[in-house]
Amino acid sequence: MAFEHAPLVAFGVGLVTTILLLVRLKLPAFIGLIISTFVVGIVAPEVPLADVATETATSFGDTFAGVGIPILMAAVIGKTMLESGAAERIIRSFTSITGEDKGEYALFGSGFVLAIPVFFGNVFYLLAPLARSMRARVGHSYSLFIVAICAAAATTHVFVPPTPGPLAVAAEIEANLGTTILVGLMVGFPTAILSGLVYGKFISRRINIPLRDTMGTTTEELKEISQQSSENLPGVFEASLPILLAIILVGAQTVTDTFVSSSTQVVSIFAFLGNPNFALTVAALVSAITFYRVKTHDLETWADELTEALKEGGNIAAIVGAGGAFGGMLAAAGVGGYISSALQELGFGLIVTAWIIAAAVRIAQGSATVAMLTTAGIVAPLVGQLSVHPAYLVMAIGAGGNILSWYNDGGFWIITEIGGLTQTEALKTWTVVTTLIAVFGLVFTLGFSTVMPLA
Repeated sequence: MAFEHAPLVAFGVGLVTTILLLVRLKLPAFIGLIISTFVVGIVAPEVPLADVATETATSFGDTFAGVGIPILMAAVIGKTMLESGAAERIIRSFTSITGEDKGEYALFGSGFVLAIPVFFGNVFYLLAPLARSMRARVGHSYSLFIVAICAAAATTHVFVPPTPGPLAVAAEIEANLGTTILVGLMVGFPTAILSGLVYGKFISRRINIPLRDTMGTTTEELKEISQQSSENLPGVFEASLPILLAIILVGAQTVTDTFVSSSTQVVSIFAFLGNPNFALTVAALVSAITFYRVKTHDLETWADELTEALKEGGNIAAIVGAGGAFGGMLAAAGVGGYISSALQELGFGLIVTAWIIAAAVRIAQGSATVAMLTTAGIVAPLVGQLSVHPAYLVMAIGAGGNILSWYNDGGFWIITEIGGLTQTEALKTWTVVTTLIAVFGLVFTLGFSTVMPLA
């Protein structure tokens, strides 16, 4: 029993170490996160000392396997869309509809819709160049643009099937899929507005995030492109084609997975075509071809520019992998299980209890999807206690699982590195947004379930 609370100690030590290394000593994020991962493993008795280094490498590799190729291809997409003027062309099309002072609404709407069939990270890879181009064009409100995209995409990521997280939770607790989609939209849309547009405008008046050199593109190049004549930019269709292809391929794979028998050849074909590793490779190739046509006309120069993008992407992918290793070591230390077990007997109603468990597991180990699936497994046997439709339980789990994205979440590092934010800026924008989504999501879930229980 001497080690009864060892997982909690490991979590505390990991948190303090991370803050000391990254915030106080300002070590490079990759090095600081790997050291923190080792420290957690050394402290946690659940992880044999001989396995600490191997567990670190395995968790890093597992994370990198999931995001490595997409991030590297996103680096190519980001650089080539920005420098070819494709992102600028799309932004001008947006602002011709919304007005130049309302561009955040176009980014918000795009993020909300695109993240229904596509993982959050992939949506951000595709929309981040547009936010940077918008900032270069209007000269302000970058924090608003980033928050609008993040809130919209993160909300549907945890509330609206067929996004994998809520889809898996709905299946685990046997909630009707159609009802879950409708309830997800009902809860998700006002949550996204408050967490994205309202908070985005609030924080934009208080912090001014400048454009920084990232994704292989300098701020000077962006400003120069924003002042170009439309005649020198790609056409709207050509500019949008990388995004359209990625969304169509990934979205089609999601639809066939959800609604078509898994034994058919169609599902196998789209499982390949819609895999983000392949879909983003196609998008990167198409974007790179436009970049070649518009900017270089020389294969050697073209290849050198793509290599520069990949160098930037490699650093980002390494940091995200290290964040995954940190979260993986916390999971191996038993932090998630310890916290979820401690919270099961709180005596709250099932919806609130599920939210608390999901939130605690998310904070402890970093992954929203893991937090959601862990909580679903815990509460599934208790669904019979509900006096409302189980879809509301899916919402509560999704809301709690989204809370407080910080250093142990790969998403935090994707936002920081691809968006060109400092850690402090990411904490004030992305981390706050994920927490607001969790809080407002629970509030709207409780409110709608009271007015429309659907039971």
